[in-house]
Amino acid sequence: MRPTTDVHQHLWSEPLVAALQARRELPFVRREHGLTVLFLAGERPYVIELDAERASQRAAQVRDDGLERALVCLSSPLGIEALPREQAAPLLDAYHDGALRLGEPFGVWGAIALEHPDADDVDALLERGCVGVSLPAGAISSVDGLSRMHHVLERLERLDAPLFVHPGPGPRSGVPRPALRGEPSLADPLWWAALTRYVFDVQAAWLAFLGAGRAEHPRLRVVFAMLAGLAPLQAERLCSRGGPAALDHDPLTFYETSSYGPTAAAQLAGVVGASQLLYGSDRPVADPHEHAILEAFDWTEVEQATRRALGESSSPAHASSDASVTRTSERRVPLTEGVPAR
Repeated sequence: MRPTTDVHQHLWSEPLVAALQARRELPFVRREHGLTVLFLAGERPYVIELDAERASQRAAQVRDDGLERALVCLSSPLGIEALPREQAAPLLDAYHDGALRLGEPFGVWGAIALEHPDADDVDALLERGCVGVSLPAGAISSVDGLSRMHHVLERLERLDAPLFVHPGPGPRSGVPRPALRGEPSLADPLWWAALTRYVFDVQAAWLAFLGAGRAEHPRLRVVFAMLAGLAPLQAERLCSRGGPAALDHDPLTFYETSSYGPTAAAQLAGVVGASQLLYGSDRPVADPHEHAILEAFDWTEVEQATRRALGESSSPAHASSDASVTRTSERRVPLTEGVPAR
């Protein structure tokens, strides 16, 4: 059985590309030598394949993957959410306008401006039909960051809507910029940011939420992109340094698989439980067929986990951590022959 929902895709809609073309400061889009090129802070330029981004073509790709729907989100490394609110607003409007008009089989993660975060933005996005809200990991990668976003997270929790944590920078003002986030060098390979800054962002957000966020928001459903950068595999080191140890007892924290394959997913499931894994592809940035993850897993549990993560299940399984997640020693991810489960 395959999953029916891809919880993590991106789509370059015409309204968003047009809004980025109108900008004179980063991030912006330019047409050069017949190419549509995205320029953004902290990364090398990126060519957008507009012909492959037609809604009909992307919808056909969803069906070709054997899926029923895909949830699109704003690509947070662009830094749109972190712009001053007056700059972020028109870009966010363009993103939502383009994404929400896609129709089936797409659903939409909403996005909000991080400057003076407003919980009412959450209400507006859910009323427009968004399944939940995505935040850049940098916005909640510290206890202070969680505090700044408290009212947004509280509103999501009260409305029983999920949070999707995607790699990306937090607000510019008052937030130190680690040396790791320096400007790109032409000597760096194209994959450098994805293996350094992105991983740092989501690991820090996961640790902050584990250490402080969950206690503040005990009923908030959270989905971490890219298996939280494999942060839960730091369990032993975390425990040895005095951190929380109950990593396998949080039925409201989920991990989607984008950019990872069966081996990494199986290892993570050995820590957090297979019942917390969701399927995400990160299309068009990544091709899930590269790792054969769609073919490798017995995805029966993923469907139930996806319904719980998105609030589409009336099952009481999410109400009690004691009842909903089996301990690490008792949980395994069934894989096809030749891929070791752990």
